[in-house]
Amino acid sequence: MTENDAHEEERPAAQGRGTHGEAGEGNAGREAPREDGAQVGTGSETAGTGVPEAVIPELVIISGMSGAGRSTAAKCLEDLGWFVVDNLPPALIPTMVELGARSQGNVARIAVVVDVRGRRFFDNLRESLADLESRNVTRRIVFLESSDEALVRRFESVRRPHPLQGDGRIVDGIDAERELLRELRGDADLVIDTSSLNVHELRAKMDAQFAGEEEPELRATVMSFGFKYGLPVDADLVVDMRFLPNPHWVPELRPFTGLNEEVSAYVFNQPGAKEFLDRYAELLQLVAAGYRREGKRYVTIAVGCTGGKHRSVATAEKLAARLASQGVETVLVHRDMGRE
Repeated sequence: MTENDAHEEERPAAQGRGTHGEAGEGNAGREAPREDGAQVGTGSETAGTGVPEAVIPELVIISGMSGAGRSTAAKCLEDLGWFVVDNLPPALIPTMVELGARSQGNVARIAVVVDVRGRRFFDNLRESLADLESRNVTRRIVFLESSDEALVRRFESVRRPHPLQGDGRIVDGIDAERELLRELRGDADLVIDTSSLNVHELRAKMDAQFAGEEEPELRATVMSFGFKYGLPVDADLVVDMRFLPNPHWVPELRPFTGLNEEVSAYVFNQPGAKEFLDRYAELLQLVAAGYRREGKRYVTIAVGCTGGKHRSVATAEKLAARLASQGVETVLVHRDMGRE
C-alpha cells in the first residue's frame, strides 16, 4: 500500500460512485422501499402484470483497519463495474440493496465500504446482516488487515490522526479499532494483509478474486513464506516444512530456489516428503468441502520454512498444482523468495 492510503480512507459518508449511474437512478417515481421486511424479488414476473420483479443485487462489504487500503479495494471493484458506496452506515445497507433491486438490473453488483467509529457500529451491522440473511441476500465480507508498524507509518506520512485515537497516540487508536473489528474479521470471507503490498499488488489481489465472470465454488491462495520473517497474518492454514532437511546447507543448491528442479527433487526425495504432500492434499479436500458447506469462498494456505526460499517454495508449487487439478481456482504467491 502507498503511504497516502491512510488519507484516502477519509471520505464523505454514503458517497455513491460506480459505472451504473447514481444510487437512485431508475427509481424516479417508484414507491419507497418497503419497511415491512418483505423479501426482495428473485427475477420472476409479477403475477398477472408481465412486469419483472426486482432482482437481488450481489453484495460485497469492504471493511478493515483504517489505513489498510479500503479505498483502493473499493476503487478496484468500481473499475470492475460494481456500484460502490463509501462509508455507508451499516443500518442503511438493506435499504441500499432494496434500491439496487428496484433498478431493473442497472445496479446488479453493490460494494459497500463500512467504517468503524464506535460500539454502535457492530450492533447496527449485526442487525443489517441478519436482515439481509432473512431476505436471502448473498453477501461477502472483505477485510483489509495491516500491521501496526505499517499503519503508524501511513498515518504519520500524511500527518493525520487515527479516527479512534482521541487524545492518545496513533497506536492507541489502532488498538481500539482492532479490538472493535475482531469479531468482524473472524466472520470475513476474505482477509487481505496489505502490510507489504503496494497499490498495484492489492489491486491484483482484488482482480484475482472478483474479475472472473463466473464465481467459482472455492478460491485458494497458496503462499510460501519464511518463518524468520513472520507468519502471514491472513493465513487460514499454516504448513511447516522445517521437518525436512534444508537445501540451504547443500552448497550446490544454496543459490537456487524451490522453483528449480534440482531443489524440488532434493526436497521430495527426502523420507516422508511425498507422503506428507499426499496426506495433506487429502486433508485439504475435507477442509475444502467443509468451507463450501459453510459458505466460505476463500482460503489462504501458508507454507513455511526457515527463509521462504527452498522447501516452502517447492512444496507450495506442488500443493497449488494439486488443488488446481481438483478444480480449486488457485493463486500462487512466494512472499519471501528473493529476500535473502
